[in-house]
Amino acid sequence: MRFPVALESAVPLYLAPMAGVSESPFRRICRRFGADVVVTEFLSAEGIRRENEATIAKLRFGDDERPIGVQIFGSDPTAMGDAAALVTDVFDPGFIDINFGCPVKKVVKRNGGSGCLKDLRLVADIIHGVRARTHLPVTAKIRSGWSEETRDPVAIARVCEDAGACVIALHARSRTQMYAGRANWDEIAAVVAAVQVPVLGNGDITCAADVLRMREQTGCAGVMIGRGSFGQPWIFTQARALLDGRPVPATPPVAERFAIALEHARMAEAYEPDQRGAAIEFRKHLGWYVKGLPGSAELRKRLHAVTSLAEVEGIFADYLAAAPQRETETIAA
Repeated sequence: MRFPVALESAVPLYLAPMAGVSESPFRRICRRFGADVVVTEFLSAEGIRRENEATIAKLRFGDDERPIGVQIFGSDPTAMGDAAALVTDVFDPGFIDINFGCPVKKVVKRNGGSGCLKDLRLVADIIHGVRARTHLPVTAKIRSGWSEETRDPVAIARVCEDAGACVIALHARSRTQMYAGRANWDEIAAVVAAVQVPVLGNGDITCAADVLRMREQTGCAGVMIGRGSFGQPWIFTQARALLDGRPVPATPPVAERFAIALEHARMAEAYEPDQRGAAIEFRKHLGWYVKGLPGSAELRKRLHAVTSLAEVEGIFADYLAAAPQRETETIAA
C-alpha cells in the first residue's frame, strides 16, 4: 500500500485535524517531535469558497509543516469541489482530506462531518465532487457510523475507496458515542482487511504504547494521534522509537516540559497578530502541558488567567523555584 505523499517511515504517524488545536504552531511542534504528516484543523467549504477572512487565515502553513493536508467539511458536493479547487490553486498542500467524522452538533445539523454518514451516496458524491476539482490526492476521515444501529465502518470505507479516497482514517466510534466509551479497534482491523488503500487507526491513543498496540492489533498502515498529543507532542518521538524497536526516550522532566511549552507559546505569539488574544487562546495548551504535575490544579488556575507570554514565563519560574520545597513536603507527607 502506498501513501500519496513521500514518507520516510514505513508506518507513518499523523497528527489528527482538531478544531482549535491543530493550528500551525502546534503542527510545527509536532513535526519537530516526529509527526510524519500533519493536517489542518477542519475548515468549512462554504467559508473557503466565500473567502471568509477567518477561514482563509487558518489555511496558512509553512514549508516546515510539509507534508501537510488541508481538511474540509460540508455537505454540498459542489461547494466542496469549489473549496478544494481554491485550496489547491492558492495553498498547494500535499493532499485534501474530507471530514466525515466530526460529531459536533453545529456541524452535523447541516449534514456535515459525521452527518454525511447517514447517506453513503452523499459520501460518494462529495468525494467525486472534490476529486473532480483538484489534482491532489483526496483522503477521508470517517467514524464507524452515524449511530449504533447503523454502525458499519466496512461499508463506509468501501464507499470511500470506490469513490477514489486514497487513504482512509477511521476513528472507531459512532457519532452518537461522541468521545465516550471505548474506540472499537477490531473495526479498524476489519476495515484494513476490507479495502486496498492504506488505513489509519484513530481513537484512544493516549501514550506511545497505545500506538504500538494499535498497530499490532489492527494491522493499520499508520496511526493518527489526536487528543493523546495534547500537552505531550513528544508522544510522536516515543511512539516512533517503539515502532522501530529502539529504546523509548524518557518523558521530558518538568523544566524541559516548560521549555517546550514556552517554545510553542512563542510560535503562537508570532503567528497571531493579536498577542493578548494569542496568550488567552493558548491557555488551553498550558493546561495540558502541566497536567499531572504536583500542584497542577493551582498551577492551571494561574495559567488560565494569563494575558501575556511574560506572565507564563514568570509562573513557570516560580514553580521551578519552589520545586525543592514541594519535594520536601511530599517526603514529609
